[in-house]
Amino acid sequence: MGVDRPIVLLVEDNLDHARLVMRGFAKHCVANEVRHVEDGEAALDYLFRRGDYADPETSPAPTIVLLDLRLPRLDGLQVLQEIKHSPLKDIPVIILTTSSGEQDIAKAYEYRANSYLVKPIDFPELTKMIDDICSYWLAWNRYPNSTGSPVGMLSGRDC
Repeated sequence: MGVDRPIVLLVEDNLDHARLVMRGFAKHCVANEVRHVEDGEAALDYLFRRGDYADPETSPAPTIVLLDLRLPRLDGLQVLQEIKHSPLKDIPVIILTTSSGEQDIAKAYEYRANSYLVKPIDFPELTKMIDDICSYWLAWNRYPNSTGSPVGMLSGRDC
């Protein structure tokens, strides 16, 4: 199954950080649709199509998940564990956090994060990081046909 429009699920409780990330995507990855939720429980509801997110038309499956660690209701590591121990385990989960703590990094990879990125404080650096995320995860990376995940590569700067 191919993807016409990649979907990014951004799980971020800090609205200022979320706005910066979404602005970075809008600037560098105009063809993407970013869905934003503010806590870990809402992230799992979205991913597992529960409650307000039950309709796949209004809550399409994400191509990637950008996941903060420090979240209300359910922290990012718990969300990561739930994703990676479910049928959704093949969706790439990129930790995007302010924490550069070695213990957080080790736990994230132990729980099978696909990448761990520390948010730069500087907006131009953050937009460069978002551009790199778009290029790698949404344009260059390939997915297997059997998983139901996005297949193939998006053309050029469509990401």
